[in-house]
Amino acid sequence: MISLNSMKHLVLHLTLLFIGCLYSAAQSPAREIEKLKLVLKEKSQLDAQKQKRIDFLKASLTHKELDLNDEYVVCLKLYNEYKSFRYDKAFYYAHQLQRISNELKDPAKIAYAKLKLGFILLSSGMFKETFDSLSTLKLKHLPDSVKREYYLLSARTYYDLADFDQDDYYTRIYKTKASLYVDSALKLCDNHSFDYAYYSGLKLIKAGDLKQAIPKLKSLIYSKRLSEHEYAITASTLSDIYIQYHQPDRAIKLLINASIADIKSSTKEAAAMLNLAQLLNKKTHIEDAYLLIKAAMDDAVYYGARQRKVQVSAILPVIASAKILHEQEQKQMLFFYCALLTVLSITIIVFAIIIYKQLKRIKAADKLVLQANARLRNTIEKLNEAEKIKEEYIGYYLHIISDYLNKLEKIKSSITQRLTTKKFGEIKVLVGNINLKKEREELFSNFDKAFLKLFPNFVTEFNTLFPVEYQVRLLPHQLLNTDLRIFALIRLGVNDPDKLARILEYSLNTIYNYRTRIKNKSIHPDKFEIAIMAIKAI
Repeated sequence: MISLNSMKHLVLHLTLLFIGCLYSAAQSPAREIEKLKLVLKEKSQLDAQKQKRIDFLKASLTHKELDLNDEYVVCLKLYNEYKSFRYDKAFYYAHQLQRISNELKDPAKIAYAKLKLGFILLSSGMFKETFDSLSTLKLKHLPDSVKREYYLLSARTYYDLADFDQDDYYTRIYKTKASLYVDSALKLCDNHSFDYAYYSGLKLIKAGDLKQAIPKLKSLIYSKRLSEHEYAITASTLSDIYIQYHQPDRAIKLLINASIADIKSSTKEAAAMLNLAQLLNKKTHIEDAYLLIKAAMDDAVYYGARQRKVQVSAILPVIASAKILHEQEQKQMLFFYCALLTVLSITIIVFAIIIYKQLKRIKAADKLVLQANARLRNTIEKLNEAEKIKEEYIGYYLHIISDYLNKLEKIKSSITQRLTTKKFGEIKVLVGNINLKKEREELFSNFDKAFLKLFPNFVTEFNTLFPVEYQVRLLPHQLLNTDLRIFALIRLGVNDPDKLARILEYSLNTIYNYRTRIKNKSIHPDKFEIAIMAIKAI
């Protein structure tokens, strides 16, 4: 018997299990992927909003009252709109910034314009050109904001170069240089700024200290003070850690959110969707992976940077071939299931036919059984009826025979007595007093009584077989008349015309005439005698 405590523990265990299942369902990436798909459908609308802002800025450049400083500000805004949206346009406005800053002869603006050009060159994978652009900068008299951006761009360049080379010797050198640039940049950053938190975490990641990097990046994500673009960068970076820790589900969730942020900010130069497609492909979410890699390719083509197109192009055939293979497998499975369904259908049809035939046989057998039962009941009823008739008429005829034997004994005794005394005249009188007609009428009367005792409804049912004008009308003293008596005998089984004639003391022709005349007057002459035999005894 289960104790109360055991029952409580069982209920608690089941509750926790149920909550765990709900939590797992809530954490499932499928729901997050559906959110990403919904945002993907809004992509063109979001891009149109960004283009509207760009068009407004371009229109402001046509104002005649703009001086070089104002033009510099507008071109910088256009560069910032384009830097992750369209490579060629960003490249153009980076050169415009250089032109204007040179015309202004402002060293800070000239350096800042070169940094912007270096950033866009790095985004396209042009490392040599990036270094060439950065090498012309002289930091000595530049403001801290420009120095900080220079250090961060240099750090990113060396980190990207290390990831691109993947060489044990040079990668270590590039990471060391990048780390030094990050240290220089962090000294010029506000401790509460995005750059300080993000690059502190990035430095730890590149140094291999992933455990220390996770809380820094998580706190940055949960700070809720990031722009869409900053959030996407942070989430993508954190996802790399979980990929290295072989926790793809966490990485997928972060990359989904990063991809959503990239779409909302109209960022075309991003790796989140590319990495997400690769992870989903590994987890055999082929359809979703193919959808996202196509979207990533569309972004790479639209942005126009060679490096990003090369990266996506390297992955797209792999996922596309996986999709084709997946579709082939689905077709094979569909063919298999169709074949299986066909076999099952044929099997069901065969069994249905067999069952139908069996049911038909069973119904036929049931029908035969019912018919046999009906015949058996009819036979039993007839036997019971015959038994009653036999019992009744045996008693009746024993009584009649007994009466006649008594009468014969009296006549014999009287005749013997008179023969002894030789009173022959009295014998003649005695014989003359025997009334055969009366005896026959009494015989028929006794027969009628015995018959109607067994078949009290015979006269009524007999009349139902005739139209009203031909129905039998008995006299008050009559029980049966000749017509009824003939068919009463037939109902008792005396069907031989010769026997009927002898019993009723009619000629054979008279019996035939009676039977024929009566049948012809009935409603159904051909079934008349069958109906007579169907009249039930009590």
